[in-house]
Amino acid sequence: MCELLGMSANVPTDICFSFTGLIQRGGNTGPHRDGWGITFYEGKGFRTFKDPQPSCDSKIAELVQSYPIKSRAVVSHIRQANRGSVNLENTHPFTRELWGRYWTFAHNGQLSDYDDLVSGRFRPVGETDSELTFCWLLKQLEERYPEPPQDMVGVFRFIAKCCDKLKEKGVFNMLLSDGEYVMTYCTNHLYWITRRAPFGKASLIDEDVTINFLEETTPNDVVTVVATQPLTDNEVWHRMKPSEYGIFHFGELIDGNAHRLEDIAFAEAKPKSQAPTEPL
Repeated sequence: MCELLGMSANVPTDICFSFTGLIQRGGNTGPHRDGWGITFYEGKGFRTFKDPQPSCDSKIAELVQSYPIKSRAVVSHIRQANRGSVNLENTHPFTRELWGRYWTFAHNGQLSDYDDLVSGRFRPVGETDSELTFCWLLKQLEERYPEPPQDMVGVFRFIAKCCDKLKEKGVFNMLLSDGEYVMTYCTNHLYWITRRAPFGKASLIDEDVTINFLEETTPNDVVTVVATQPLTDNEVWHRMKPSEYGIFHFGELIDGNAHRLEDIAFAEAKPKSQAPTEPL
């Protein structure tokens, strides 16, 4: 399997801290050695960095880790290949244009019997089930909305219904963004945390790094991080259940069938200090 990392924020924010933990799982503390990628949105544009090499050894990952690119929406992925060769074209995340906006997608899981997915004009470049699935989703959107829609929450609800069909073909954990909204869909493993004032300290599980968010933020900042597994061991992460989805807008969970999410506080590891009863 692979691992996902996403971010939604109300102000341009860097993801260096979380990314530092993630890349260690790409061949050091985890087995996901078959490439990594990350997409940052900036206005209507985006920057993507990819490398088919293990993220723990990647000079490009070191650059991203140390270069504080600020964004309101980020999608990242580390790969453990199960469909398609280990090369650049099969490395997530994938980006396509629809309705004059860029959509970015990353998938964790493995599907079977997916050859019947017709993607229309959105043709995959690589060999993965993930990219074909993304192209199929875009085709469903274009057919459902021939003109650019105004109700984006309704669009993401429609995407969730499409995801319900895809999970019947296997494990389908997903991150999807159009640069403004970040959507999650869970089959088995997906967690999220929203950090807001009062901010505190956080310590990574995979690297001996601690940050004091109080020194890096303002009282008005709201930042949500989504990951396959929690990245810190002294905070409370919320675990999503199978078939749950969430729609995040500028850091806030604004919609989804994830109404039970607020009731599923979960500390993945024994905290180094007393964990707060509410997420930071």
